[in-house]
Amino acid sequence: MSAPTSPEQPWPVRTVARKIAEWVDRLGAVWVEGQLAQITARAGTGTAFLVLRDPAADVSLQLTAPIGLVRDGGPAVAEGNRVVVHGKPSFFLGRGTLSLRVDDIRAVGIGELLARIERLRRLLAAEGLFDPARKRRPPFLPHCIGLVTGRASAAEHDVVTNAQARWPAVRFRIEPVAVQGALAVPQIVDALGVLDRDPDVDVIVLARGGGSVEDLLPFSDETLCRAVADCRTPVVSAIGHEPDTPLVDHVADVRCSTPTEAGRRLVPDIAEETARIAGLRDRARRALAGWVDREERLLSALRGRPVLAEPLRALDARTVEVERLRDAARACVERGLDRRGHDLEHVRARLATLGPAATLARGYAVVQRVPDDGADPLPVLRSVDEVGPGDHLRIRVADGAVPATVGEPAAKRNGTRTRKKASAP
Repeated sequence: MSAPTSPEQPWPVRTVARKIAEWVDRLGAVWVEGQLAQITARAGTGTAFLVLRDPAADVSLQLTAPIGLVRDGGPAVAEGNRVVVHGKPSFFLGRGTLSLRVDDIRAVGIGELLARIERLRRLLAAEGLFDPARKRRPPFLPHCIGLVTGRASAAEHDVVTNAQARWPAVRFRIEPVAVQGALAVPQIVDALGVLDRDPDVDVIVLARGGGSVEDLLPFSDETLCRAVADCRTPVVSAIGHEPDTPLVDHVADVRCSTPTEAGRRLVPDIAEETARIAGLRDRARRALAGWVDREERLLSALRGRPVLAEPLRALDARTVEVERLRDAARACVERGLDRRGHDLEHVRARLATLGPAATLARGYAVVQRVPDDGADPLPVLRSVDEVGPGDHLRIRVADGAVPATVGEPAAKRNGTRTRKKASAP
């Protein structure tokens, strides 16, 4: 067990280095995959020095290998290649550096790389990163275009030239990055973040020219695909040529087969838009002129109608008809009144002939018994036999009606005449 250290009893450098070397030496051998970034194999030495980088991160590891292993590796052991190495970590006491002593170097085959890309494709598709519903449409005329591509590359020239040929006023913000090798993915991810945070950038273009499968591997990296999916600004992918389809093509909002096509799709053609506007203006002018002509013809037709040319003619005709109907109605009413007047005279004459007044005028009287309780008089008495002593009677003669009581002296009847019989009219 190591003795504890303190400011008064510190460990010397050699002790710390030895302890680190002992701890690293206890680690076992491992298989490591990465990309060869640097190979140094000087003649006359027995050891070659290599740098192995992580394709998805800015991390590197120092390798040492027998020089014969590097020379016998052939084309597989070259800068930029993806390899798998087997070695054991070791700590060099003299310089205090950590390295991996390798005894086997194997190139990663194209088939294996494609299989890994396919597995990653299925994973990203299952997560919904390829879903068309999440893709956004770039603006029709972007205010500023962000371009992520190689410095002074042919892809940059194709995008900018074709876009400016179609719309000369288009503006670009170009972020040059490495488009292949170990530094490509982190630089592209950083450039995407910078452009995505810029409020003036309306669309981001990720462009690169053609290349081998190994050259396009950074554009099938999981980190880059997720960075593109997280961008709030629409992303256009223009990687390689038509047959090249890295995974970033499926994640991007728009996929262009080449950088040239991207330059043409980013902005509209000013000549086509000018011609379209001119055509629409002509169509609008013809439509308006046609509408005005139709309305003028309609007004002329309406103005020529008789009801508008002589509006009082219809009123005059209706006035004559109204007067005729009024005269006919007056005549009809007068004839009806005349007929009803004659009918009334006939009825009055019949009533005068058949009524009690005529009978009374001939000297007859109408006798009714008046009840003692003051109720309405009873019907007319038709015989003397119906009258009893003490009955109160109402006698109607031509001069009027007087009350009487059977058995009273004639002097009490107010001078009215009495008859031994009463008869009905």
